[in-house]
Amino acid sequence: MSAVSSMRAQRVEAAGALPATVGESPVWQAAEGAFYWVDIVARKIIRLHLESGVRTEWVLPERVACFAFGREGGLLAGLETGLFSVTLPESGEEHDAAAQQAQVRKLAAPAFPLPDMRFNDGRCDRQGRFWAGTMVQDNPTARPAGELFRFDTAGTLSASIVDGLIVQNGLAWSPDGATMYLSDSHTSQRLIWAFDYDEHTGEPRNRRLFADLHHYVGRPDGAAMDVDGCYWICANDAGRVLRFTPEGKLDRQIELPAMKPSMCAFGGRELDTLFITTIRPDAGANESDGHVFAVRPGVTGCAETPYGGVL
Repeated sequence: MSAVSSMRAQRVEAAGALPATVGESPVWQAAEGAFYWVDIVARKIIRLHLESGVRTEWVLPERVACFAFGREGGLLAGLETGLFSVTLPESGEEHDAAAQQAQVRKLAAPAFPLPDMRFNDGRCDRQGRFWAGTMVQDNPTARPAGELFRFDTAGTLSASIVDGLIVQNGLAWSPDGATMYLSDSHTSQRLIWAFDYDEHTGEPRNRRLFADLHHYVGRPDGAAMDVDGCYWICANDAGRVLRFTPEGKLDRQIELPAMKPSMCAFGGRELDTLFITTIRPDAGANESDGHVFAVRPGVTGCAETPYGGVL
């Protein structure tokens, strides 16, 4: 680890004084100059306008874990019982307001193999297909019932494409879209895989081990991709974000005062800021846990592709 370049992230004070229980799914919306994320347990989608510092919250009827903006408007989100089209109404106020109710409409749902499951990590590939995985909500049971699904631009949900996952995470695509990354965050797994990805059919093939975090620190949670093709992964339980080169070499790390970083995303006008959401544990939390952090790591990130279908 001594040869790895390190830097430290700072808390985004404008994101709010109250920590999230499970902060997740940061997404930069360039058209608004705004950063979005979710609090899974609170069933909220949250937005922060960077320049004005205005924070807005919307409440959903179920726990929300991941989402992507639609190319033609709206959001596509993974909730507890399926994938939903989500509309976020505006209050018209120029100041922070109480949380508003989001409008949702179910689009598709898999046949969950066990009760008490939900969607977890999700995002779009470079062609605008939405990918998301499922997990059993009672994490300590370590049930490998999680699966990875593809929701194409025609609005069709695939059969399970990857199964046997305990806590699906780490979805990302290389800048050219030819490599797909996926992780399992559970303490018994801590693995990141790479796949060859057929951009025309949306099929991942040639699954192989990319990084085993048993050899590093933490558990591999949510991820982001930079324009150099390097994969940034949150090392949950270790208070770090790690960057792996396309060859799987660890070359940089970001340190945080919060021990449970959950997902990272590039944003800002030049896509040169890495935003990091965190989780507040049930016991032993410190004052930084559950807050949002940011750092300029000296590289530019890849813009997220919006969902290409109609919501």
